[in-house]
Amino acid sequence: MYKHFGREVVASLLGFAAEDPRTEKVYLKVYKSFMEAIDGIDNGVNQYDCSTPARYENHTGLSSRVGTFNPKWNEEATPALSNAQFAKASELAGSEFADTVRYVGLTWLPGRVPVEAALAARHSVHPSGLIFRLPSYAPWKEHLYELEAELGLDPKPLFCLYQDEKGNWRVQAISTAPGSFDNRRGLPTAWRGLRDEELSQASGIPGGIFVHAAGFIGGFKTEEGATAMAVAALTMD
Repeated sequence: MYKHFGREVVASLLGFAAEDPRTEKVYLKVYKSFMEAIDGIDNGVNQYDCSTPARYENHTGLSSRVGTFNPKWNEEATPALSNAQFAKASELAGSEFADTVRYVGLTWLPGRVPVEAALAARHSVHPSGLIFRLPSYAPWKEHLYELEAELGLDPKPLFCLYQDEKGNWRVQAISTAPGSFDNRRGLPTAWRGLRDEELSQASGIPGGIFVHAAGFIGGFKTEEGATAMAVAALTMD
């Protein structure tokens, strides 16, 4: 159903024209982030290519939650009950699908614009082009990997600067791949786990807030401090 009618549904929900390039991007993203898991479960495709038992159970996915609407084994499964439960399941699945389409089309996709602008201006942050600064916060990570491939960036950026909701500035190391916990380059080992004045003293950069113990993110009170941290991290291990 999604393969044959998904583009039309996406365009209708978002008010886009069917031939709008945004429609295709949203259609593909919604399949990857929402529909593919349903497809996989429905067709018995294992999520992982290994025989190691899962470390924990997860029954919070949409397929599991829809399954809870099936009549219970120890109650009478009358046609009226089955139809009522089916209507509930349909409402749940439909509302989550529509919410996903609207999020992808109206929140996630517009995030591509500031990321593209930040990459274009990255050499003004540092001549190496290894640091980019978002003009405003946006969901940037997936857009980054896509734009890197489209633009053929070489070398690829190592750090992203952005302002958080409190007005402070963050330095985030860029992971080697979407969803990976391995970074292209982490923040300096000597600063990891430090906070506030201790971090400022160790780094020689005023306004330190923290560097995570894993070295993937740090914070400073000012843009200048965060930039100085990212620049130092280009050469410090």
